[in-house]
Amino acid sequence: MWPVGICIAALFVVSVTHWVYRWKNPECNGTLPPGSMGWPLLGETLEFFATNRTWDTPPFIKKRIERYGSIFRTSLVGLQVIVSTDSEFNYMVFQQEGQSLESWYPESLTKIFGTRNLGSLHGNLHKFLKNMILTIVSPESLKKMFSDIESVATKNMKGWASKETVEMKTAVADMIFELMGKKLISYDQEKSSENLRENFGAFIQGLITFPLDIPGTAFHKCLQGRKRVMKILENMLKERRAKPNIVKTDFFDYVIEELKQDDTILTEEVALDLMFALLFANFETTSQAITVAIKLLSDNPRALKELTEEHEKILRNRENPESGLTWQEYKSMTFTFQVINESLRLANVVPGVFRKALRDIKFKGRYVI
Repeated sequence: MWPVGICIAALFVVSVTHWVYRWKNPECNGTLPPGSMGWPLLGETLEFFATNRTWDTPPFIKKRIERYGSIFRTSLVGLQVIVSTDSEFNYMVFQQEGQSLESWYPESLTKIFGTRNLGSLHGNLHKFLKNMILTIVSPESLKKMFSDIESVATKNMKGWASKETVEMKTAVADMIFELMGKKLISYDQEKSSENLRENFGAFIQGLITFPLDIPGTAFHKCLQGRKRVMKILENMLKERRAKPNIVKTDFFDYVIEELKQDDTILTEEVALDLMFALLFANFETTSQAITVAIKLLSDNPRALKELTEEHEKILRNRENPESGLTWQEYKSMTFTFQVINESLRLANVVPGVFRKALRDIKFKGRYVI
């Protein structure tokens, strides 16, 4: 019995050692980018999700760029991935969208944003939804929103001015949610019995956390926040379909009109996931960018002075100082656009996007993805 037990133990050790080796050295038809796969299954997930207090490139990425270069391999939430910060490779990724690569998200993010979210869809349905979104962000739509944007911004800034301190990120997020909630679904927090913004807050708290779905974890609270938001949106959709508006007043009206069509490829599930994503993307990422812009301007008085002068010049040239912002004035804000672009360049508003390789991709004759 004793020699048999030794053989079994030895076989177990050899099997585990081989499995660990295969984990750390994935098979590849060529040379993979350098990097570490971390612990088996767990990978480098814990370090990736560690608290990050900077709006710059995350320390996890910075450390590996210094060690391995602009492209490296790692393992996150049980998945073997390649991380690229190389501008040439990233350009190629976007150029080959739908050919060599396609949009893709890990299961944990799919749970958060929905199985039918825009990032997980491909082909005709993906193109169809992108065209629908253009009804919000087209130049004509933006022109119609000017007065509403100015009204909401003016009201909120007057409120901030009366306070001793303002938590800028939260205040800006609340302001944008107030505006886009009305534009997308005619949501008015003062009149609604449901606090949609509060539920989104619970969702955001666990968005970039370890994906452990048990009560008490941030990820579980995130999923519960999404569940409550989706229930509110589902109820709103049912009410609006039962009593549709004669005149289109928001994006929901366009969705409902499309769902009526016999030949539509849009479903309620896709429509609700799209609405959820639009509400989140509009107020969360925009509020981050604006907060970073304010921080950068406060640290660069010359830029703030030039920005102020540009807007004061617009006000001086108005026949009526009390008139609202016009499209011509907006297009004349050349330095303002530079501030926006520089803020987006420096701010880590969206830390990364996922793509799945549909075939082996060679890069610079060195690596195979």
